[in-house]
Amino acid sequence: MSHAPKLVTIFGGSGFVGRYIARRMAKEGWRVRVAVRRPNEAIFVKPYGTVGQVEPILANIRDDASVQAACAGADAVVNCVGTFDKGGRNNFEAVQVEGAGRIAQMAKAAGVKQLVHISAIGADKEALSTYARTKAAGEAMVKQAFPNAVILRPSVIFGTEDMFFNRIAKMATLTPVIPIVGGSSRFQPVYVDDVAKAAVMGVLGQAAAGVYELGGPDTESFTELTDRILACIRRKRLKVNVPFFMASINAKILDMVFGLTMGLFKNNILTADQVEQLRTDNVVAPRAKGFAKLGIEPVAMDAVLDSYLYCYRPYGQYAELTESGKNLST
Repeated sequence: MSHAPKLVTIFGGSGFVGRYIARRMAKEGWRVRVAVRRPNEAIFVKPYGTVGQVEPILANIRDDASVQAACAGADAVVNCVGTFDKGGRNNFEAVQVEGAGRIAQMAKAAGVKQLVHISAIGADKEALSTYARTKAAGEAMVKQAFPNAVILRPSVIFGTEDMFFNRIAKMATLTPVIPIVGGSSRFQPVYVDDVAKAAVMGVLGQAAAGVYELGGPDTESFTELTDRILACIRRKRLKVNVPFFMASINAKILDMVFGLTMGLFKNNILTADQVEQLRTDNVVAPRAKGFAKLGIEPVAMDAVLDSYLYCYRPYGQYAELTESGKNLST
């Protein structure tokens, strides 16, 4: 007697973290339902498995019926949806609080056995940042609706598609000066596939319910991370520490322009809320459960950064060849 493979629904499964979880779940033999707002832009996930194993579907976490349909028949659900947008329809409250709660409620009602929720280190109802407060509120909604959920709080995530290391590296190719806000704030960067491994353990029931804070083996300040990136891309740049009060003023002006243009100007430079986030460290708490509890040994930055930041070097993939050639005597 044959048994149909189990089904996991991954909300935001085509995003930075979600695609790694989808790939790993496909390798586990599960059917994978990638629930996104624009399925036509998520076609790239289909080759993660065999024909028909991984399928993008339309889902909007702001709509009850949409979430209910995405959860129907699923054995497990993973919520990878998050936002850095304070305004608009998909704002902090709509996505990270109401959306998270809606997914947990609908998953419970659908008889889903396992729920994994991706949050973030720094989630705290008393935090200065709205982003961090809404992450905490979202966790509370998840716990209330689905008490045995596995909640993952990663630090800043690195990987080929990241928006942190790539962003700084790209900036270094465009300007001789790198402004740094919160240079002494510490981070514990975590590899995206390690986060995916932890999520898969939650789906498979191999991780006990509760909150896990995920950080890599290296803890560095923002300034140290910038130095690491510059060394990796073989560029020398002047680093300028920007005081918080000045950064806050500039960020508020950029946020104001975003509002006045009704979103035509997308503030991808610096928001006021990001300034507040940079005032505090983004590292695993001393007594928090983490990778060690899951039996996962996190990957160090040195093992990965070169594999995708090389494109920002002066000679790209030919940097080593060009540099060695300069040392040849003519």
